[in-house]
Amino acid sequence: METAPAKTLQKRQVLFLAILFLLWEAGSEEIRYSMPEETESGSFVANLAKDLGLRVGELATRGARIHYKGNKQLLQLDITTGNLLLYEKLDREVLCRATDPCILHFQLLLENPVQIIQADLQLTDINDHSPEFLEREMLLKIPESVQTGTVFPLKIAQDFDIGSNTVQNYTISPNSHFHVVTHHRGDGKKYPELVLDKALDREQQPELSLTLTALDGGAPPRSGATTVRIEVVDINDNAPEFLQSVYEVQIPENSPLNSLVVAVSARDLDAGTYGKVAYALFQGDEVTQPFVIDETTGEISLKRALDFEATRFYNVEIAATDGGGLSGKCTVAIEVVDVNDNAPELTMSRLISSIPENSPETVVAVFSVSDPDSGENGKMVSSIHNGLPFFLKPTFKNFYTLVTERPLDREERAEYNITITVTDMGTPRLKTEHNITVLVSDVNDNAPAFTQTSYTLWVRENNSPALHIGSVSATDSDAGANAQVTYSLLPPPDPLLPLASLVSINPDNGHLFALTSLDYEALRAFEFRVGATDRGSPALSSQALVRVLVADANDNAPFVLYPLQNASAPCTELVPRAAEPGYLVTKVVAVDGDAGQNAWLSYQLLKATEPGLFGVWAHNGEVRTARLLSERDAPKQRLVVLVKDNGEPPLSASVTLHVLLVDGFSQPYLPPPEAEAAAAAPADPLTVYLVVALASVSSLFLFSVLVFVAVRLCRRGGAGSAGRCPVPEGHFPGHLVDVSGTGTLSQSYQYEVCLTGGTGTGEFKCLKPILPTFPLQDTVREIKENPTVRNSFLFN
Repeated sequence: METAPAKTLQKRQVLFLAILFLLWEAGSEEIRYSMPEETESGSFVANLAKDLGLRVGELATRGARIHYKGNKQLLQLDITTGNLLLYEKLDREVLCRATDPCILHFQLLLENPVQIIQADLQLTDINDHSPEFLEREMLLKIPESVQTGTVFPLKIAQDFDIGSNTVQNYTISPNSHFHVVTHHRGDGKKYPELVLDKALDREQQPELSLTLTALDGGAPPRSGATTVRIEVVDINDNAPEFLQSVYEVQIPENSPLNSLVVAVSARDLDAGTYGKVAYALFQGDEVTQPFVIDETTGEISLKRALDFEATRFYNVEIAATDGGGLSGKCTVAIEVVDVNDNAPELTMSRLISSIPENSPETVVAVFSVSDPDSGENGKMVSSIHNGLPFFLKPTFKNFYTLVTERPLDREERAEYNITITVTDMGTPRLKTEHNITVLVSDVNDNAPAFTQTSYTLWVRENNSPALHIGSVSATDSDAGANAQVTYSLLPPPDPLLPLASLVSINPDNGHLFALTSLDYEALRAFEFRVGATDRGSPALSSQALVRVLVADANDNAPFVLYPLQNASAPCTELVPRAAEPGYLVTKVVAVDGDAGQNAWLSYQLLKATEPGLFGVWAHNGEVRTARLLSERDAPKQRLVVLVKDNGEPPLSASVTLHVLLVDGFSQPYLPPPEAEAAAAAPADPLTVYLVVALASVSSLFLFSVLVFVAVRLCRRGGAGSAGRCPVPEGHFPGHLVDVSGTGTLSQSYQYEVCLTGGTGTGEFKCLKPILPTFPLQDTVREIKENPTVRNSFLFN
């Protein structure tokens, strides 16, 4: 069993507040009504609404009801009229026994706000019980030698009524020997004594039979009678006398059966059988008395368990009778001492099982406590466990309210199991526990929250319509409809973005779907916002950003810009037979509309008239001679170059080149980059002289060759045009093609392939590459689909 200090540390005590509240209540007035007992059920007691100054309708709106200890319904309240009526016929003797006055305490409970009003109903006694003797006949043995004026005690009659309705007087049937005298006892009851008026003579009349009548003070009075039979015996001069006229004793209510209460003792001065004393309960009520006396020893012992709460005092009268019939009487006053054998009782009057969250101070329960024990055993302390957002608030006498300490948050805790403990102050301490469950109902105070503030989704182009591309997810910590989330697309910030035709969202689960096939080359990325709204009232919502990136697919084959494949006549490249290895014949220029490695292009020689004569650089598409040309090499060469991207699977395109080997050409070749680097290196003077001499001789030789070739060409007339690239009338445009790097070329080139001055000489001149002028990747689609744009791109 825990000690009081330990419990004080564990629980919040409300005893001090309760005592203060009780002291305050002691000065307040209570409503008290009075009515006779045995009034028929349904009878009118009072109009509570009028007595309390309340409107009739206010009782109904405030949930008025009557509370009585133990929840036993004795009264009923008509909340429509405010009338207080009897629920059943009330018997004062059953409810209060011998207690006077008989007051029934009840409370009027009002809600919104909580208010408790104390009221009392006093039952007044009516004369509904007649006096009744426990024995039909009393036997008195009186010696004939008894002197006149001798008093003989008689047994009393019982009357359950109180006040003037109980026994007020005793009478005896008319006779010449006795009269009866009525006396007051210490507990307020009246008892009779028989007084001898005339000496008895056994020889004349050995026995008398008298009628003793008990009368109450009711109107009309009620009565009860018994027979007093008197036997006249021979002389016995001394009656037994007790050592004490009153014995006072205390006995705990939990005393075991057969335990000794007290021993009484009487002595008789006579001898023989006249001096032998026998003890007995004077009233002889062994049914109601929980005691028994040993007729020889005078020891009074317990024959039935005691209950302090039922009866606290007993007055037991003991008679000592000798062998001659004389008797003496004493009173044993027995006080039952209370022990802490009753645990406190808790009566719940009002209970709210569910409280909305975020509510201010709210009354959860109203209850009363009681303990039938007395003194310290009947003092009580009510408490709840620490750590709960509730506290006990004393309201009226032993009434308490359980109140929330602060607004509750359902998301923090949705259910509270509260144990109310009522402990008395007795030894040992007894307690009663009452468990209640309080649910916190949800309020829509939390907006949905996305798992991410932004989502990035990838989708490969050329997807099938209605493709699931990803999901967004939001959670709501509320419950029920307040936690049901609906997803939606929000209007995009860019009004030109056709979001409704691009994606859709499942409102129930947040799945996103692409509604149309996406094209990386047309739309590489777009973003929009999605909303999550709950179904509370009012509804709460939140937003998240979704970014959709379109992944490129290898769906575009390389497109050859140069040489043109749709010309009316193929373009022929001229290569002098004196060209050195590495001589730049031409450059294949191609682009790819894809991105990344799908646009990385590589070149390779697929077919050639003379294998090994030409080579193609894999990374830039330059076609160069691989060895020295000889007279045995065919003058017309046909090359097929394959252009392939790096996608998966790879796509490719091929181009056919026509190369014409000629015997003479000014500036016979463009030196490769290595030759240029070597030319840039400084030379010694001897080398310079040799180069100048050799150049002079070569120039004379070449000039002669050119003159010879020019004469031959002039003779052939129009035949010379077949050896030139098909060009428009007039001057050929200065810039033939511009190829910028698209992720696959090492550098940008711009070439002048053909040049004519309109002189008819038919001379061709090959120039070195110069700087690029504009990029091509962003215009690939336009170049592929529109020939006019393509030609303009190439020749302007």
